[in-house]
Amino acid sequence: MPRRAVLLVNLGSPASTAVEDVRTYLEEFLGDDRVIDKPDSKFLRNILVKRIIIPKRVKNSAHAYEQIWTDEGSPLIQISKSARDKLAANLGPETPVYLAMRYGQPSISSVIGQIAADGIDELLLFPQYPHYAMSSWETVVVRVMEEVAAQAPKLKVTTVQPFYADDDYIAALHAVAAPYLQQPHDFVLFSYHGLPERHMRKADSSGAHCLTVPDCCTTCSPAHATCYKAQCTATTRKFVAKTGIPADRHTISFQSRLVGEPWLSPYTDHEFEQLPAKGIKRLLVMCPAFTTDCLETLEEIQQQGRDTFLGAGGESFQQIPCPNDHPAFIDFLAKRVRSWLTAAQ
Repeated sequence: MPRRAVLLVNLGSPASTAVEDVRTYLEEFLGDDRVIDKPDSKFLRNILVKRIIIPKRVKNSAHAYEQIWTDEGSPLIQISKSARDKLAANLGPETPVYLAMRYGQPSISSVIGQIAADGIDELLLFPQYPHYAMSSWETVVVRVMEEVAAQAPKLKVTTVQPFYADDDYIAALHAVAAPYLQQPHDFVLFSYHGLPERHMRKADSSGAHCLTVPDCCTTCSPAHATCYKAQCTATTRKFVAKTGIPADRHTISFQSRLVGEPWLSPYTDHEFEQLPAKGIKRLLVMCPAFTTDCLETLEEIQQQGRDTFLGAGGESFQQIPCPNDHPAFIDFLAKRVRSWLTAAQ
Protein backbone atom coordinates (compact mmCIF):
# COMPACT_ATOMS: atom_id res chain seq x y z
CA MET A 1 0.00 0.00 0.00
CA PRO A 2 1.26 3.52 -0.75
CA ARG A 3 2.31 5.55 2.27
CA ARG A 4 0.03 8.58 2.53
CA ALA A 5 0.53 11.73 4.61
CA VAL A 6 -0.80 15.25 5.12
CA LEU A 7 1.10 18.53 4.94
CA LEU A 8 -0.36 21.59 6.66
CA VAL A 9 1.22 24.88 5.56
CA ASN A 10 0.69 28.19 7.31
CA LEU A 11 2.20 31.66 6.91
CA GLY A 12 5.15 31.59 9.30
CA SER A 13 6.84 33.83 11.83
CA PRO A 14 10.19 35.37 12.71
CA ALA A 15 12.51 33.20 14.77
CA SER A 16 12.37 35.79 17.56
CA THR A 17 11.39 39.40 18.17
CA ALA A 18 14.97 40.60 17.63
CA VAL A 19 15.17 43.21 14.89
CA GLU A 20 17.55 41.13 12.78
CA ASP A 21 15.35 38.05 12.98
CA VAL A 22 12.34 40.14 12.00
CA ARG A 23 14.34 41.64 9.16
CA THR A 24 15.25 38.16 7.89
CA TYR A 25 11.61 37.12 8.00
CA LEU A 26 10.38 40.26 6.24
CA GLU A 27 12.99 39.87 3.51
CA GLU A 28 11.68 36.38 2.75
CA PHE A 29 8.01 37.34 3.08
CA LEU A 30 8.03 40.66 1.22
CA GLY A 31 10.63 39.34 -1.22
CA ASP A 32 8.07 36.84 -2.52
CA ASP A 33 7.02 38.15 -5.94
CA ARG A 34 3.49 36.93 -5.30
CA VAL A 35 3.27 39.21 -2.26
CA ILE A 36 4.93 42.29 -3.71
CA ASP A 37 4.78 41.87 -7.47
CA LYS A 38 5.68 45.40 -8.57
CA PRO A 39 7.90 46.59 -10.12
CA ASP A 40 8.29 43.79 -12.64
CA SER A 41 12.08 43.94 -12.45
CA LYS A 42 13.41 41.64 -9.69
CA PHE A 43 16.36 44.00 -9.22
CA LEU A 44 14.12 47.04 -8.69
CA ARG A 45 11.72 45.04 -6.51
CA ASN A 46 14.60 44.00 -4.25
CA ILE A 47 15.62 47.65 -3.90
CA LEU A 48 12.04 48.58 -3.00
CA VAL A 49 11.75 45.80 -0.40
CA LYS A 50 15.21 45.84 1.18
CA ARG A 51 16.06 49.54 1.02
CA ILE A 52 12.69 51.27 1.35
CA ILE A 53 9.91 49.12 2.82
CA ILE A 54 11.80 47.00 5.36
CA PRO A 55 13.96 49.80 6.85
CA LYS A 56 10.75 51.76 7.50
CA ARG A 57 8.89 48.81 9.02
CA VAL A 58 11.35 46.50 10.75
CA LYS A 59 11.55 48.22 14.17
CA ASN A 60 7.80 48.72 14.38
CA SER A 61 7.23 45.13 13.30
CA ALA A 62 9.67 43.85 15.92
CA HIS A 63 7.86 45.90 18.56
CA ALA A 64 4.51 44.52 17.41
CA TYR A 65 5.76 40.95 17.67
CA GLU A 66 7.02 41.70 21.19
CA GLN A 67 3.43 42.52 22.19
CA ILE A 68 2.15 39.03 21.34
CA TRP A 69 5.20 36.82 21.94
CA THR A 70 4.83 34.12 24.59
CA ASP A 71 7.29 32.13 26.67
CA GLU A 72 6.94 29.38 24.05
CA GLY A 73 7.59 31.79 21.17
CA SER A 74 5.38 32.73 18.24
CA PRO A 75 1.67 32.15 18.89
CA LEU A 76 1.12 31.21 15.24
CA ILE A 77 3.82 28.55 15.35
CA GLN A 78 2.72 27.11 18.68
CA ILE A 79 -0.97 27.01 17.74
CA SER A 80 -0.13 25.46 14.37
CA LYS A 81 1.92 22.74 16.08
CA SER A 82 -0.97 22.03 18.43
CA ALA A 83 -3.38 21.76 15.48
CA ARG A 84 -0.98 19.39 13.72
CA ASP A 85 -0.66 17.19 16.81
CA LYS A 86 -4.43 17.09 17.37
CA LEU A 87 -5.09 16.25 13.73
CA ALA A 88 -2.47 13.49 13.88
CA ALA A 89 -4.12 12.05 16.99
CA ASN A 90 -7.51 12.19 15.24
CA LEU A 91 -6.25 10.41 12.13
CA GLY A 92 -4.05 7.83 13.83
CA PRO A 93 -0.46 6.71 13.18
CA GLU A 94 -1.13 5.37 9.69
CA THR A 95 -1.50 8.92 8.33
CA PRO A 96 1.42 11.13 9.40
CA VAL A 97 0.80 14.88 9.58
CA TYR A 98 3.60 17.32 8.76
CA LEU A 99 3.70 21.07 9.30
CA ALA A 100 5.61 23.69 7.31
CA MET A 101 5.64 27.48 7.10
CA ARG A 102 5.73 29.42 3.86
CA TYR A 103 8.23 31.82 5.43
CA GLY A 104 10.58 31.04 8.28
CA GLN A 105 10.84 27.68 10.04
CA PRO A 106 10.01 24.85 9.68
CA SER A 107 10.62 25.64 6.02
CA ILE A 108 8.81 23.99 3.15
CA SER A 109 12.18 22.83 1.78
CA SER A 110 13.18 21.06 4.98
CA VAL A 111 9.79 19.42 5.49
CA ILE A 112 9.56 18.14 1.92
CA GLY A 113 13.03 16.71 2.46
CA GLN A 114 11.77 14.91 5.56
CA ILE A 115 8.69 13.64 3.74
CA ALA A 116 10.90 12.22 1.01
CA ALA A 117 13.24 10.62 3.58
CA ASP A 118 10.25 9.04 5.33
CA GLY A 119 9.22 7.28 2.13
CA ILE A 120 5.86 8.97 1.66
CA ASP A 121 4.29 8.13 -1.72
CA GLU A 122 1.16 10.31 -1.72
CA LEU A 123 0.67 13.66 -0.03
CA LEU A 124 -2.36 15.81 0.70
CA LEU A 125 -1.27 19.45 0.68
CA PHE A 126 -3.60 21.44 2.93
CA PRO A 127 -2.84 25.20 2.77
CA GLN A 128 -4.26 26.84 5.88
CA TYR A 129 -5.90 29.61 3.87
CA PRO A 130 -9.67 29.47 3.31
CA HIS A 131 -9.59 31.89 0.36
CA TYR A 132 -7.62 32.06 -2.87
CA ALA A 133 -5.04 34.80 -3.26
CA MET A 134 -1.81 34.65 -5.17
CA SER A 135 -0.06 36.07 -2.08
CA SER A 136 -1.32 33.30 0.23
CA TRP A 137 -2.85 30.08 -1.13
CA GLU A 138 -1.11 30.21 -4.52
CA THR A 139 2.37 30.97 -3.24
CA VAL A 140 2.16 28.01 -0.85
CA VAL A 141 1.14 25.62 -3.61
CA VAL A 142 3.81 26.88 -6.02
CA ARG A 143 6.57 26.69 -3.41
CA VAL A 144 5.63 23.17 -2.32
CA MET A 145 5.54 21.94 -5.89
CA GLU A 146 8.94 23.50 -6.59
CA GLU A 147 10.43 21.55 -3.70
CA VAL A 148 8.63 18.36 -4.66
CA ALA A 149 10.04 18.62 -8.19
CA ALA A 150 13.53 19.15 -6.78
CA GLN A 151 13.55 16.64 -3.92
CA ALA A 152 10.77 14.09 -4.43
CA PRO A 153 9.69 14.04 -8.09
CA LYS A 154 7.84 10.73 -7.68
CA LEU A 155 5.70 12.07 -4.83
CA LYS A 156 2.04 12.35 -5.85
CA VAL A 157 0.53 15.55 -4.45
CA THR A 158 -3.16 16.40 -4.12
CA THR A 159 -4.00 19.95 -3.06
CA VAL A 160 -7.01 21.00 -1.01
CA GLN A 161 -8.74 23.85 -2.81
CA PRO A 162 -9.83 27.02 -0.97
CA PHE A 163 -12.55 26.03 1.49
CA TYR A 164 -14.13 29.46 2.07
CA ALA A 165 -17.69 28.18 1.51
CA ASP A 166 -17.32 24.59 2.76
CA ASP A 167 -20.29 23.81 5.00
CA ASP A 168 -18.09 22.01 7.52
CA TYR A 169 -15.70 24.97 7.68
CA ILE A 170 -18.59 27.37 8.23
CA ALA A 171 -19.83 25.05 10.97
CA ALA A 172 -16.38 25.16 12.59
CA LEU A 173 -16.40 28.97 12.49
CA HIS A 174 -19.83 28.89 14.09
CA ALA A 175 -18.69 26.53 16.82
CA VAL A 176 -15.85 28.89 17.72
CA ALA A 177 -18.00 32.03 17.52
CA ALA A 178 -21.19 30.77 19.19
CA PRO A 179 -20.24 31.62 22.82
CA TYR A 180 -19.33 35.17 21.76
CA LEU A 181 -22.44 35.67 19.65
CA GLN A 182 -24.51 34.79 22.71
CA GLN A 183 -23.02 37.73 24.60
CA PRO A 184 -24.69 41.16 24.35
CA HIS A 185 -23.38 43.01 21.30
CA ASP A 186 -24.53 45.58 18.78
CA PHE A 187 -22.64 44.60 15.66
CA VAL A 188 -20.31 42.04 14.06
CA LEU A 189 -17.43 43.25 11.90
CA PHE A 190 -15.90 40.66 9.55
CA SER A 191 -12.33 41.85 9.04
CA TYR A 192 -10.41 40.15 6.24
CA HIS A 193 -6.78 40.61 5.33
CA GLY A 194 -6.52 43.28 2.66
CA LEU A 195 -5.06 43.02 -0.82
CA PRO A 196 -4.26 45.61 -3.47
CA GLU A 197 -7.17 46.14 -5.85
CA ARG A 198 -4.66 45.45 -8.60
CA HIS A 199 -4.37 41.84 -7.39
CA MET A 200 -8.12 41.39 -7.92
CA ARG A 201 -7.85 42.54 -11.51
CA LYS A 202 -4.72 40.48 -12.08
CA ALA A 203 -6.47 37.30 -10.89
CA ASP A 204 -9.51 37.95 -13.11
CA SER A 205 -8.84 35.93 -16.26
CA SER A 206 -11.71 37.67 -18.06
CA GLY A 207 -10.27 41.10 -17.35
CA ALA A 208 -13.80 42.44 -17.28
CA HIS A 209 -15.48 41.41 -14.02
CA CYS A 210 -13.66 42.04 -10.73
CA LEU A 211 -14.11 45.62 -9.50
CA THR A 212 -15.69 46.41 -12.88
CA VAL A 213 -19.18 44.85 -12.93
CA PRO A 214 -21.59 46.40 -10.40
CA ASP A 215 -21.96 44.07 -7.38
CA CYS A 216 -19.19 41.95 -8.89
CA CYS A 217 -18.79 39.78 -5.78
CA THR A 218 -22.43 38.64 -5.83
CA THR A 219 -22.84 38.50 -9.62
CA CYS A 220 -22.05 34.95 -10.69
CA SER A 221 -18.85 34.69 -12.71
CA PRO A 222 -16.06 32.17 -13.40
CA ALA A 223 -13.76 34.90 -12.07
CA HIS A 224 -14.89 34.02 -8.54
CA ALA A 225 -12.71 30.90 -8.63
CA THR A 226 -9.69 33.17 -8.16
CA CYS A 227 -11.34 36.24 -6.65
CA TYR A 228 -10.36 36.80 -3.04
CA LYS A 229 -12.99 39.47 -2.38
CA ALA A 230 -15.82 37.39 -3.82
CA GLN A 231 -14.76 34.45 -1.69
CA CYS A 232 -14.61 36.61 1.45
CA THR A 233 -18.12 37.82 0.63
CA ALA A 234 -19.28 34.22 0.24
CA THR A 235 -17.80 33.20 3.61
CA THR A 236 -19.60 36.07 5.32
CA ARG A 237 -22.87 35.37 3.52
CA LYS A 238 -22.87 31.69 4.53
CA PHE A 239 -21.86 32.41 8.11
CA VAL A 240 -24.55 35.07 8.51
CA ALA A 241 -27.16 32.74 7.02
CA LYS A 242 -26.19 30.00 9.49
CA THR A 243 -26.18 32.26 12.53
CA GLY A 244 -29.08 34.56 11.64
CA ILE A 245 -27.17 37.81 12.12
CA PRO A 246 -29.45 40.59 10.77
CA ALA A 247 -28.32 42.42 7.63
CA ASP A 248 -28.04 45.73 9.47
CA ARG A 249 -25.85 44.29 12.22
CA HIS A 250 -22.78 43.23 10.28
CA THR A 251 -20.42 44.36 7.56
CA ILE A 252 -17.14 43.42 5.87
CA SER A 253 -13.86 45.34 6.04
CA PHE A 254 -10.21 44.79 5.13
CA GLN A 255 -7.12 45.21 7.30
CA SER A 256 -3.30 45.17 7.08
CA ARG A 257 -2.90 47.37 4.02
CA LEU A 258 0.26 49.00 2.72
CA VAL A 259 0.28 52.56 1.43
CA GLY A 260 1.04 53.49 -2.16
CA GLU A 261 -1.96 52.18 -4.11
CA PRO A 262 -5.68 51.42 -3.60
CA TRP A 263 -6.41 48.38 -1.46
CA LEU A 264 -9.70 46.59 -0.87
CA SER A 265 -12.04 48.73 1.19
CA PRO A 266 -13.63 49.67 3.50
CA TYR A 267 -10.60 49.69 5.77
CA THR A 268 -10.92 48.02 9.16
CA ASP A 269 -9.13 50.78 11.07
CA HIS A 270 -11.52 53.35 9.59
CA GLU A 271 -14.49 51.22 10.67
CA PHE A 272 -13.17 51.16 14.23
CA GLU A 273 -13.06 54.95 14.18
CA GLN A 274 -16.50 55.43 12.65
CA LEU A 275 -18.74 52.73 14.13
CA PRO A 276 -19.18 54.32 17.61
CA ALA A 277 -20.53 57.51 16.02
CA LYS A 278 -23.22 55.34 14.39
CA GLY A 279 -24.39 54.13 17.78
CA ILE A 280 -22.44 50.87 17.75
CA LYS A 281 -20.92 50.62 21.21
CA ARG A 282 -20.51 46.86 21.68
CA LEU A 283 -18.49 45.29 18.87
CA LEU A 284 -17.56 41.73 17.94
CA VAL A 285 -14.81 41.24 15.36
CA MET A 286 -14.20 38.07 13.35
CA CYS A 287 -11.16 37.51 11.12
CA PRO A 288 -12.21 34.63 8.83
CA ALA A 289 -9.25 34.97 6.45
CA PHE A 290 -7.01 33.54 9.18
CA THR A 291 -7.29 29.99 10.48
CA THR A 292 -4.72 30.74 13.20
CA ASP A 293 -4.37 33.75 15.46
CA CYS A 294 -1.27 35.70 14.55
CA LEU A 295 0.21 39.20 14.51
CA GLU A 296 -2.66 40.52 12.39
CA THR A 297 -5.32 39.33 14.82
CA LEU A 298 -3.57 39.44 18.20
CA GLU A 299 -1.80 42.78 17.81
CA GLU A 300 -3.49 44.65 14.97
CA ILE A 301 -7.07 43.78 16.00
CA GLN A 302 -7.04 42.81 19.68
CA GLN A 303 -4.68 45.59 20.73
CA GLN A 304 -4.58 48.41 18.16
CA GLY A 305 -8.15 47.87 17.02
CA ARG A 306 -9.51 47.76 20.54
CA ASP A 307 -7.72 50.97 21.46
CA THR A 308 -9.02 52.73 18.36
CA PHE A 309 -12.62 51.61 18.87
CA LEU A 310 -12.74 52.41 22.57
CA GLY A 311 -10.95 55.69 21.97
CA ALA A 312 -13.63 56.64 19.44
CA GLY A 313 -16.39 56.09 21.99
CA GLY A 314 -16.97 52.35 21.92
CA GLU A 315 -17.71 50.57 25.18
CA SER A 316 -17.11 46.85 24.55
CA PHE A 317 -14.74 45.19 22.07
CA GLN A 318 -14.18 41.48 21.56
CA GLN A 319 -12.22 39.68 18.86
CA ILE A 320 -13.61 36.21 18.28
CA PRO A 321 -10.64 33.80 18.10
CA CYS A 322 -9.64 32.13 14.87
CA PRO A 323 -10.39 28.40 14.55
CA ASN A 324 -6.86 27.62 15.83
CA ASP A 325 -6.86 24.12 17.32
CA HIS A 326 -10.54 24.13 18.28
CA PRO A 327 -12.05 20.60 18.16
CA ALA A 328 -14.55 21.64 15.48
CA PHE A 329 -11.74 22.86 13.23
CA ILE A 330 -9.72 19.69 13.80
CA ASP A 331 -12.81 17.68 12.89
CA PHE A 332 -13.16 19.71 9.69
CA LEU A 333 -9.52 19.05 8.76
CA ALA A 334 -9.85 15.35 9.58
CA LYS A 335 -13.01 14.99 7.52
CA ARG A 336 -11.33 16.46 4.47
CA VAL A 337 -8.31 14.19 4.95
CA ARG A 338 -10.48 11.10 5.31
CA SER A 339 -12.35 11.99 2.12
CA TRP A 340 -9.02 12.10 0.32
CA LEU A 341 -7.90 8.80 1.84
CA THR A 342 -11.13 7.13 0.77
CA ALA A 343 -10.88 8.49 -2.77
CA ALA A 344 -7.21 7.42 -2.98
CA GLN A 345 -7.94 3.79 -2.15
